[in-house]
Amino acid sequence: MSDTRKAYRASLLHSLGDPAELGEHASYEYIADGLLVVEGGKILAMGPASALLPDLAPGVPVRHFEDTLITPGFIDTHIHYPQTGMIGAYGEQLLDWLNTYTFPCERQFQDATHAEDVAGRFLAELLRNGTTTALVFGSVHPESVDALFEAALRLNLRLIAGKVMMDRNAPDYLTDTAQSGYAQSKALIERWHGRGRLHYAVTPRFAPTSTPEQLASAGRLLREHDGLYLHTHLSENREEIQWVKQLFPEREGYLDVYDHHGLVGPRSVFAHGVHLCEDECARLGQAGAAVAFCPTSNLFLGSGLFNLPMAERHKVKVGLGTDVGAGTSFSILQTLNEAYKVMQLQGARLNPFKSLYLATLGGARALDLADRIGSLQPGHEADFVVLDLKATPLLEYRLSQSRSIAETLFVLMTLGDDRVVAHTFAMGQEVHQRDAVASAAELARD
Repeated sequence: MSDTRKAYRASLLHSLGDPAELGEHASYEYIADGLLVVEGGKILAMGPASALLPDLAPGVPVRHFEDTLITPGFIDTHIHYPQTGMIGAYGEQLLDWLNTYTFPCERQFQDATHAEDVAGRFLAELLRNGTTTALVFGSVHPESVDALFEAALRLNLRLIAGKVMMDRNAPDYLTDTAQSGYAQSKALIERWHGRGRLHYAVTPRFAPTSTPEQLASAGRLLREHDGLYLHTHLSENREEIQWVKQLFPEREGYLDVYDHHGLVGPRSVFAHGVHLCEDECARLGQAGAAVAFCPTSNLFLGSGLFNLPMAERHKVKVGLGTDVGAGTSFSILQTLNEAYKVMQLQGARLNPFKSLYLATLGGARALDLADRIGSLQPGHEADFVVLDLKATPLLEYRLSQSRSIAETLFVLMTLGDDRVVAHTFAMGQEVHQRDAVASAAELARD
């Protein structure tokens, strides 16, 4: 990475904390005419352009993005890269959807060439949508994780991923064993964890597809290696929950299956949590674990509505997940659009500054990375996006009538999608330019 100092002038907006704790007005910082100074992949300074420009060293280039808003890069706390090719698959709820679409699609990832191709496409889509960090499911094949990490390393992305562990209740062509799942995961950890900006997540698909022996081996991996994540699914679908009760009758509930095997901790991220009870939320909060709120997936599969206010009451860390391919968009902006509707259906409101928090700093806290990403504060890694406030005629017209940054932010999250993301930066390097012939991710794939 170059150590050359650069500056970017635009409106700046970032989250300072959870509005549920700080109150709306104390939860964010907005600078209408701001300057973001970057050096060595880190944010050196941010503030009003009028205050920083006079002290900027001669020769430092200033790139002025007019009619734009710079925010931290978006953070996706749950997504499946092997399902990129099956997004928008019709007509099923969770369990039938897995058998009909997901498993046959994931079978292809035993082919390293196929995995490399999809990994490049997947990262290009993330960056095109302004997502600079994601927690990612691979397939059961180690080749899938190698391909994804190799591509992410070339782009110097902060990425978390892992090989699926699945030793029962799945097609023979997709199952491992408790022993092989442990051994393959361990080899991947030793090869990739901590390399560049990469982290490894121990990834049992969900309780029904792992034997108690495999869940125990997942817990063993977490104990044997520092700084690993645990990434799995929890309480997504009522039929799934009943199945867990049948498979683990000795346990008190779905979360207790994971807890019994040492899988509930401060770097544990559980996707969905749609049907959690109060006691389970309390346990997640006590453990410092996180839930990935995946509204487009929950609506698409008819799974239910995530109870964000209950999670807040129990201090559960919550991030946002697109959950592609059950989720229907790579766009965090579109995911927030659906999150707002999920809350409306429950008689609650999702404040735009809470949305900003979930998409950035809240996601960073869910991933135990808030000291590095999710903010424009000096010292943080320079992962940020430039949002074009005139990206479409309708957006330009609507925002010409905006009376506040709150209104502007809400409209971006309602009408915005990948077209709004003009530039994406990772560690201070431009990795996506909307109007370029090819993105950095596409060039890295080639």
